[in-house]
Formats: sequence, structure tokens, C-alpha cells
Amino acid sequence: MSKKFNILVFALTSYLLRAQLPNTDVWLFKIEKTKTELKLSDPKNITSRTGYDNQPSFSNDGKKIYYVSIREDNQSDFYYYDLGSEKTIQLTKTKESEYSPVLTADGKYLNSVVVESDSAQRIHFINSLTGVSEKKYEVDSVGYYTFLNSDTVLYYKLTSPHSLRYFVKSTGEDKWLGNDPIRAFKKINRHAFIYGVKDSVRVTFYKYDFIFQKAEKYAEYNSVSEDAIWHEQHGLLKSEGTKLLRYDEAKKEWQTLFDLSGVGIKKITRFTFDPKNKYLVVVDNL
Repeated sequence: MSKKFNILVFALTSYLLRAQLPNTDVWLFKIEKTKTELKLSDPKNITSRTGYDNQPSFSNDGKKIYYVSIREDNQSDFYYYDLGSEKTIQLTKTKESEYSPVLTADGKYLNSVVVESDSAQRIHFINSLTGVSEKKYEVDSVGYYTFLNSDTVLYYKLTSPHSLRYFVKSTGEDKWLGNDPIRAFKKINRHAFIYGVKDSVRVTFYKYDFIFQKAEKYAEYNSVSEDAIWHEQHGLLKSEGTKLLRYDEAKKEWQTLFDLSGVGIKKITRFTFDPKNKYLVVVDNL
């Protein structure tokens, strides 16, 4: 396939994505723990505007929420909400489009998928203070990613069909793991992660261990919803409508962790917890 054709395909894909972007809001909740249950309190819509605000993640100290916002210039940039001051601050302002901000362990950079001027999509390291991209991985066609450790990144490649791959920086190794993944695949520890494979009616979750180079079926759910995380305390969590569900490994069943319908949430499409489990952030698809 020619380079010019590739550029044309990605340019068309980027245009269609912008045309079809949903109207989304980012909500913040406090988590209260009693002797018998977890409760959510103080719901706050921290974006509360018409438009696309999505892909939130917390800073390592839990004091900021980074997210993607598309404003009047139709450009995807990073903003952050400061929980202390309750102010929103723009971090990037570029001609390229930045997505999926996640702070590195040392706090110096925001990992990001950047749609570059030639429509290539690569993982960039954006300075968390200046908002300037300082380095990148040369792996192209990245849709989503998660770092397993400082040397290995898992990524969703925009192939046909879409595929899940991993890239090792120190060796340059770039290998296929499977086709038709959901966009959520999450680290469990330095050598293992959980991912989902979807068909027309369900998502099946697998655990993969790099030491044994083996995948084992973990759970499944009869829905094609692609939003899921691995939580240190709760294990596998997924969103379904207005609910966050937890998979009980011992009972092999899904249980409701939170139901947010009471605060006006219509459909949860992303969610995350702060490092100390004091806050929950969800994206509501309006």
C-alpha cells in the first residue's frame, strides 16, 4: 500500500472521527467508604459545556484531572482541572491533535497519542509543564496504548482488522498479540495485563502473562461496550449504561459497584479512579 494512500485513509478517518464526535462531559465524584459499602457523593460536572471533553486521567498526586477537549478551533488539546482551585487550565495548543493523556511515573511527561500533520498516529511524550512534545516512539497507526513497564508498551494498531500489539523500546521488538481487541487493555503488573476481544454480541476478557506467553480466559459479558479497567482493589471493572460493574472472580459473576442514574448520568463511556481511591471520574455520553 502506498504512503500517499495511507495518508489519504488516515486523513479521511480523522475527518470522520471529528464529524462524529459525541457530546460528552467529565464528572467528578468523591468516594466515601463505610463499614459495609462504598458511596459516591458531591457529584460535579467539571466541564459542563456543549462539545467533546473526554479521556480523563488523574495526576500521580490525585490533585489534577487531565483530559482531552475540542473547542472552537476544532483541535484536540489537553486541559487539566485543578481540584484545589477548581480551575481549568489549557496545557497544549498545537496544530496537531493530542489524545489519551496519562502522566508518566516521574511526572515529567504526559504520554499521548498524537495525530501528526501527515496523519501518522504515534505515542508522544509531552512535557507536563510546557505542553511541548519532546520525544516520541516511531511506531505508527496507534489508536490506544498502555505502558506495561518503562520499556514495553501495548498498543491498539489501526490495521484491518484492528489488532493488539506490543513494542519493546530497548530491542525494537514489535509483535502481534491478537485481532479485534476492545480499546481497553490494562496493566495488572509489570509482566501481565488484561484485555478484551469482541464479537457481534459480547466481549470476552483474557489475562495475558509475558513470562509464560500465555492468555487465559477470565470473564465475559454480553455487550459490546469497550470501557473497562483493572483496579488494584476491585479487580476487573466495566461500564454498562449508567452502571459500573465489578467482576467477582470467586463467584464468577458481575455485580453493580455504582449506579449513577440518580445524578442524571445517561451513559458512562470512560471512568477512572485517583491513585488513593478518594475520587472517581466518569465521562457521560450525552
